[in-house]
Amino acid sequence: MSIVLSPSLLAADMGHLAQELQTLEECGIKALHIDVMDGNFVPNIAFGPDQIKMLRPLTTMKFDVHLMIVKPERYIQTFADAGADAITVHPEACTHLHRTLQMIKATGRTVGVSLNPATPIEVLEYMYELVDRVLLMTVNPGYGGQKNIVAMNKKIEQLAAAKEAGNYSFEIQVDGGINKENIKAVIAAGARNIVIGSALLQRGKTKENIADYQNIIRSLQL
Repeated sequence: MSIVLSPSLLAADMGHLAQELQTLEECGIKALHIDVMDGNFVPNIAFGPDQIKMLRPLTTMKFDVHLMIVKPERYIQTFADAGADAITVHPEACTHLHRTLQMIKATGRTVGVSLNPATPIEVLEYMYELVDRVLLMTVNPGYGGQKNIVAMNKKIEQLAAAKEAGNYSFEIQVDGGINKENIKAVIAAGARNIVIGSALLQRGKTKENIADYQNIIRSLQL
């Protein structure tokens, strides 16, 4: 099984961002998770297309852009043009989810859907064939550093079962409170793309932390 580690930009040291990105690349990281927040869908504000456009020349890592904003369909092309390689939206924030996913697909970007903790996987019943990635939030979105909601492991298992039953190809991604103590549990439940923020990006310790997580992942893949 192939397991991907996706550092979250939200936890990066903004005063040394170029150096942080270089460190991630040197450690073999292939994609950066970027949370976009509008202060409406979630109680926080973070990043936008202009910041992503400025970051794009600094790294060859893919930009996995998570839109935690209302009516994301208004900005799909904008974020694609800014440099997003993957775009993830929330059904809770879309008036017409199917149409929004089609819009992402039309840009040629990887199509993602994210579900908040209280949102059942059944909302995706007719969407699975459209998506490349399903992101399950294991905290309520908006802030980094929150404690992982352990009950979400059952939800990961349910999604993994639905994927297998339908023979779908989408990737299962998780985000929220993942650390060295619980990463094995979310992987065992079926997650294959692991977003980690404050437990990974730490000034002066990032390289060491990545090595630790990579060793854990490697031990599971042996």
